Amino acid sequence: MLLHPTLEKLTTLRFTGMATALDEQMRMNSLDDLGFEERLGILLDREMAVRQTRRMNTRLRKARLRQDGCIEDINFRHPRGLDKSLVMRLAGCEWIKEHNNLIITGPTGVGKTFLSCAFAQKACREGYTTLYLRITKLFEDLALSKGDGRYLKLLASFAKADLLVLDDYGLEQLCRDQRHDLLEILEDRHGLKSTLVTSQLPIDHWHEQIGDPTLADAILDRLVHNAHKIKLDGDSMRKHNANLT
Repeated sequence: MLLHPTLEKLTTLRFTGMATALDEQMRMNSLDDLGFEERLGILLDREMAVRQTRRMNTRLRKARLRQDGCIEDINFRHPRGLDKSLVMRLAGCEWIKEHNNLIITGPTGVGKTFLSCAFAQKACREGYTTLYLRITKLFEDLALSKGDGRYLKLLASFAKADLLVLDDYGLEQLCRDQRHDLLEILEDRHGLKSTLVTSQLPIDHWHEQIGDPTLADAILDRLVHNAHKIKLDGDSMRKHNANLT
């Protein structure tokens, strides 16, 4: 068998996993007893694994997660009211499949952003497209986009993500444009995609924070009523970790 031309063809066809596995097979005497179908199966398994990894890395890159969090690294020992059974159930991503939402509330430093990134990272691993946005930056980008013609394109990109993470919601009362922008985003996603929101502000204060009663009703109807909720409390984890150093 002319190995090098075959490897070059596989690489040209972007079958890099198969090319690597074939090169390894040709160097291993232990595979001599395997039949053609078995060796071909090994090559295909490697190619599939490489492609799945490549797609997952692309999803993670496009998600632009603020922290490198994962479910396996969540600290359940720190006293902050975090229910491990609930977290592990949500980690299965069934709520994303069912187009439900997730709301994480609690004081600053208690780990809301890390949790949101951990859920988002798990969603990427499960094959869901994800996008992380800080709410203040989101509103700034939307305001600018109305002047340069990107507004509808931005809304379309938000609507496509299987999971949209809105971090640090409720730091300031919403203005008129922000209320309408948020409603547009949630309207495009309601019943079709999932949204994860983190906030220092308790949910029962959101209606007042939004400002306009009619728009507040519409926004909360699309966000809260089909949402799983994690309510954290306790001391700042950043303060706790600093005391350990």
